[in-house]
Amino acid sequence: MRWVRESLGRGIFLGAVGMSLAQNHEDGEMVKVIAAHDIQEKLDGQAAGVTVVEVTIEPGKAGLPHRHPGPGFVVVAEGEYELGIDDKPTQRFKAGEVFYEPTGCLHRVSRNPSTKSTTRLIAFVVHPRGAKEVAVPVKTPGHNH
Repeated sequence: MRWVRESLGRGIFLGAVGMSLAQNHEDGEMVKVIAAHDIQEKLDGQAAGVTVVEVTIEPGKAGLPHRHPGPGFVVVAEGEYELGIDDKPTQRFKAGEVFYEPTGCLHRVSRNPSTKSTTRLIAFVVHPRGAKEVAVPVKTPGHNH
């Protein structure tokens, strides 16, 4: 019975995470939840989880500004990707490269710089267990969402 409750709970959480990601990325990013797991490690003293997502960005498209409630580790699986966090200069990453996003940083640029090929990312976001969103939209000048 415990296994059924835990499996059902994880399924509901995974579905909720998937819905929140889909709703928050009605822009140039398509986000698909691959997995969500509770983990043994703690994040700022709190029980934690990790969500793995696939982010697909079509040529010339960009995502909306957002923050993550925990650190993110991202693999560029296909194409090229432009990342701008906080006030740091925008960086460009190519397929096979990996980058890190600190907890709570402003992810102000999330863009596919190519005019021809798709960008595909695999992101591992560590977050407080039970977080409703792993990508929290941020209102910035020129972006209404």
